[in-house]
Amino acid sequence: MSTNIGDSMDNKRKLEADPIEAIFELNMGDFLTEYLISDDLLKKINTSNHDKTEGLKKQLKELINVYSIDNTLNLLGFNNNDDFVIYNSIAKTTVNMLDIDACHIFLTNENTNLIDIDNDLVLVGTSLDNSSEIFKQNIGLKFENIDNIIVKSFLMNDIISLKNLEANPEWQPIQALNEDKTKSIVIVPMSSNSGKVGIILLESYKEKSLMKEFTDLVEVTAKLFVTSMNLQKLVEETGNLLNDEETSPMELRHIRTELTAIIGDLSDEQQIFVEALAKSVDAKSHYQTHHSLKVAELTAKICDYLQLNEKTKELIYYAGMLQNIGKITLPEELFTKKQKLSKEDWDKLQNHPNVGVSLLMKINFLSEVVPYVHYHKERWDGKGEPEGLSGNSIPLGSRIIAVSDAYTALTSDRPYRKALSKQEAIETLKKEAGIKWDPVIVDALVHLELNN
Repeated sequence: MSTNIGDSMDNKRKLEADPIEAIFELNMGDFLTEYLISDDLLKKINTSNHDKTEGLKKQLKELINVYSIDNTLNLLGFNNNDDFVIYNSIAKTTVNMLDIDACHIFLTNENTNLIDIDNDLVLVGTSLDNSSEIFKQNIGLKFENIDNIIVKSFLMNDIISLKNLEANPEWQPIQALNEDKTKSIVIVPMSSNSGKVGIILLESYKEKSLMKEFTDLVEVTAKLFVTSMNLQKLVEETGNLLNDEETSPMELRHIRTELTAIIGDLSDEQQIFVEALAKSVDAKSHYQTHHSLKVAELTAKICDYLQLNEKTKELIYYAGMLQNIGKITLPEELFTKKQKLSKEDWDKLQNHPNVGVSLLMKINFLSEVVPYVHYHKERWDGKGEPEGLSGNSIPLGSRIIAVSDAYTALTSDRPYRKALSKQEAIETLKKEAGIKWDPVIVDALVHLELNN
């Protein structure tokens, strides 16, 4: 069914008057042309105020279902709705990733579900095993105690890194958190455009400095977590509006705008988190050439060459960036050893993909990349790990990552050899195509590199 030119111009003016409304109500894919709309769709725009309200409510219900607490605050893994489980899990995962001894999370009183607590900053999460006993003590800090280094970091909204704590009067150890053992700390404020919500405290029981990449990772994690918290508050507010029969379309449109804006922020911060995590892995592995990023970029090129869809390309890109994520839990000494590695050391290195998969399963929004990471050590001939898959039974993303990783490694300097030339690396891969690597993927890489 078609409309005449006059009707089409009227429709165009309506769309231009409220394009966001049109996009949501028409569901994008129902456009016949940019501004030429069928009569049926035009009726959807010219609905009554009641129908508009119901349509807005339906859109908002879909949004808050997608971005419920299970899908947002589940940043680093939890399996029930108890807040302390969320925060404890983040603290413990942070300790595993950064090779530190303890991590504690403090939130401002108004950002907790606790009552009858008069401290301004309240301990809500810890990596220590006896957390249930610790929380009974209602540990917290007062803003008026400006001589306390944790309070100072929060109020100034500055990352603070300190060693030689015993000589610093601003460090006031909390015995219940075993802080009499602490020799060095990094304090990372949790803040966003909407304000400050707390701090993440990293502790080592020996004098050590965290690599900048690790501090950056914790800062990004804090921002991502704060955005998730703010999104949850907005989800709750949206739920209240949906249950109120007196809510106007204007109120619904306003909160929809807020929701879509913060969801966009969350998406951006998730990408920054992935990049920061990859940089931390490379830094700990003592790669000097941003290995993970190079692998990811090469996977994206191969995906484009194979004409894969954008969603698949994005997942393979993330998996390529995080295929070595398990190495972040290994002790740094393992990568700096001059002598021959022991069997125990080799076992730890060989097991890093399994550890990486375990970590990715805890980072909720990255769970879709798990199969690609899990199987990227498989071989085309079935003699790889972890399950001996062969040929096309290996996920396509894993096959792309395997070739990209091998080529990037071959063309990079290593402690035990110089980088191979592009041609030498290609010849090596071609010899092993059909044995280690998918021949189709090798051909794609050869075409891309020789025509680059």
